[in-house]
Amino acid sequence: MKRVLITGAAGFLGSHLCDRFIKEGYHVIAMDNLITGRLKNIEHLFQLENFEFHNHDVSNYVHVSGELDYILHFASPASPIDYLKIPIQTLKVGSLGTHNLLGLARVKGARMLIASTSEVYGDPEVHPQPEEYWGHVNPIGPRGVYDEAKRFQEAITMAYHRFHGVETRIVRIFNTYGPRMRLNDGRVLPAFIGQALRGEDLTVFGDGTQTRSFCYVDDLIEGIYRLLHSNYPEPVNVGNPDEITIGEFAEEIIKLTGTDQKVIYKPLPENDPKKRRPNIDKAKTILDWEPKVSRSEGLKITYNYFRNLSEAELSEVDHYEFDKFIK
Repeated sequence: MKRVLITGAAGFLGSHLCDRFIKEGYHVIAMDNLITGRLKNIEHLFQLENFEFHNHDVSNYVHVSGELDYILHFASPASPIDYLKIPIQTLKVGSLGTHNLLGLARVKGARMLIASTSEVYGDPEVHPQPEEYWGHVNPIGPRGVYDEAKRFQEAITMAYHRFHGVETRIVRIFNTYGPRMRLNDGRVLPAFIGQALRGEDLTVFGDGTQTRSFCYVDDLIEGIYRLLHSNYPEPVNVGNPDEITIGEFAEEIIKLTGTDQKVIYKPLPENDPKKRRPNIDKAKTILDWEPKVSRSEGLKITYNYFRNLSEAELSEVDHYEFDKFIK
């Protein structure tokens, strides 16, 4: 039985990866310090013999006994609310945590995949964004703690690949949604659905013309799984190129939830990307992958998940203000 270490395992994407690798017959070693992850995302796996969980911060050190075939590094705050609240931890897990795990991969002879992000492109001047685009990023802005952590993560990963011969893979993840997202994480989709379910008006930052491209989680996990088992070491975009404005998306959520809330507008946070759409030509060619789940289908599944949350979970919202980051 092959063994895989998944960091950030109690998070949104990490927990879905645990499910996929358990399904594929792997022994899964899940690791998370629970700073943003939640045990309820993986508690259904605790009784399995081929699953183990370690409450640990990979920024300190990482030790895994025995053989290890794969490492998937998904330990990082990924939402604005989280990385603006814990900026130092965000930088450390992208730098020190990645360094520790690359060292483990080198010692174990394991293949390592890192979760990068479309945020490495910043507020892009090229649209849609291909992997060859170097980005338009403000390294000292409030979002820099996340953007630069991920850019450094890519750099050190390629250095270990070139200098030490470590087998590495880099996935650049675009906006993803689905069950197990947190309503209070500041990302647009759970924020809109949470507001609709609580009877609040939907808040759009900016004038609503900025765009995003939303990929359903099952599609993303399939792309990650294929990339891990490919022979391609350089970054690959994985996301859905179906682009929509935030204003249009708000109207879609109102229609989906059957509510009659209004859309209210607030100033756009500093350095917030105006456009976001992946060029997935590499994923199509190298991985024979493209998204299959339509936004309407994925939104129905996601809405049903949120609608079935308890009152306590539904009200567990951190009304974080971006005012100090808005110009």
